[in-house]
Amino acid sequence: MSQLNEVFMRLQEQQKTQRELKKMYREALAVNGNYHEVIQELDAMKIKKKQIEASVQADLKAEFDKLEGLKLNIAGDKQMLSDIALTQLTKGEPVKVVDENQVEYEPLFTVRFQKMK
Repeated sequence: MSQLNEVFMRLQEQQKTQRELKKMYREALAVNGNYHEVIQELDAMKIKKKQIEASVQADLKAEFDKLEGLKLNIAGDKQMLSDIALTQLTKGEPVKVVDENQVEYEPLFTVRFQKMK
């Protein structure tokens, strides 16, 4: 068996154990009466928090519209930055960026696996 597959199998076994332990923890919380009381109080506080946030957002509508636009622009620019960096890497060009304080950044690439269909 390849080393890659051995590590993958070990990872799957650890994740299975982790799921079992989390399930046991959730079941222990489910039978705790104090936990249910705190959850109900927390839900009430979350509703109150949402109401306050909605009120402030209504007061600052223009700023929140600008914030939403900025979020979209930032997400698009991050994707473009990744695409350009990957293109440069595949061409064999050096890949780094420098900020206004002359601090250099290098890209960090990750590999993920998903089930084949």
